[in-house]
Amino acid sequence: MGIVQALLSVFLDDGDKLRCINAGRSRITFLLRSPPCTMFVHHRGVSQSLSKTRSHLEYLHLQILSIVTASQLRRIFERRTNFDLRRLLDGSEPFLFSLLGRMELDLAMATSSLNCLQLDQSLRARVAEALVPTSKMKDTLYIILVARGQVITLVRPKKHSIHPADIHILVNTVYSPSIVNSPASASWIPVCLPKFNPAGFVNAYITFLHRPDTDYNFHQRTTLENNESADITGASHIAENSRGTPSRHTTRLIEDSGIGLVCISGGSEFETVRAWCDIVTQKLNDDGSLDTLARAVDSGKTRYFASQLGIPGLRHFVYKSRPHVQITLPAFEEPYDTLDAKRRIVTLYQIVHGAIHAKSGQTGNLKLQYIRTEKEIVMGWITQPFELYVVLSPRLPKAAVINAANAVTRWVKKEEGQLFLRDAPVF
Repeated sequence: MGIVQALLSVFLDDGDKLRCINAGRSRITFLLRSPPCTMFVHHRGVSQSLSKTRSHLEYLHLQILSIVTASQLRRIFERRTNFDLRRLLDGSEPFLFSLLGRMELDLAMATSSLNCLQLDQSLRARVAEALVPTSKMKDTLYIILVARGQVITLVRPKKHSIHPADIHILVNTVYSPSIVNSPASASWIPVCLPKFNPAGFVNAYITFLHRPDTDYNFHQRTTLENNESADITGASHIAENSRGTPSRHTTRLIEDSGIGLVCISGGSEFETVRAWCDIVTQKLNDDGSLDTLARAVDSGKTRYFASQLGIPGLRHFVYKSRPHVQITLPAFEEPYDTLDAKRRIVTLYQIVHGAIHAKSGQTGNLKLQYIRTEKEIVMGWITQPFELYVVLSPRLPKAAVINAANAVTRWVKKEEGQLFLRDAPVF
């Protein structure tokens, strides 16, 4: 680390920044933030572009700030420049490892946007209305309902919105193993939202309203069973169910499974938040919304495939609505149904995205980027209302590629009520 600090100092003294070092088959990529500097060592290759690595480092930095605030880090490193940060992050490894796994294929994170669950518009609106907090919850900041790592709906104050990066940090926290696999049914966790306020903590109440490996009625809770500490600093759990019997949630859950309710509060009134979440759960049960939502998630109706669009040569796409800061994309299918193929196509997406947004060193943004490989064509297209990235058969002529891109935009426009979160209630 002493050598790394010396190298960084040389470049900083010259008014420059060290981005990466290529050493044989390895690459050392740096992200300079004050503090700390984040460094990532990996093998070079098509599966790991420089822009992709730097994006990963950005989110790792934000995840660290969610555990230890920027002001805390600044005070610590001002006193001791060689402080070992691992001491403060002890116990938070599940969150960091979970984030590393999520970033590899998460195109919403790569495009700095949200990926909302495809859902019937009326059902989404009905669920959102049930989440509007009462006047008693004065310190409530955000209420978010998630499933499969995607946002179903969110409710926020009129005064401000929530940054996509903060939502990604929250979703990663919700679905990290120490939370989703916990035998407890609710968690109360201090967390810093770096884009909201990097200098302080808020409290997150996390509970799962439905998990696929339990019956639909587990969330009708009336009996408090026990309190226990989590594997992370500052987290507390409450395990309970409606039958007064030991919790059945010890089964390892599928990653990102379940429907989770997250309530972010600036205060510490845990009992008020817990009681309100119980009322919301009961309300969603009584009108059948939770059952309908759970069946849609478990049956796969909240996903779609590129082949369903019936566009010749289309294999996959990512469409970003710029006004909504949201993306929609189909589930991967053949020939991208293996992990290596997914990694390769995600990297190509990020290369095109980086070129369009001048993240690859060019002087200005591009409006169109076109890559042809032996296996596919990847095209990126940016306009004022949207960004579109399409993957097509390599045998298509350019005219057919443009026609396919236009067909995708027409389909998204037709289905945008189900694909995007629009007109969510505020309070």
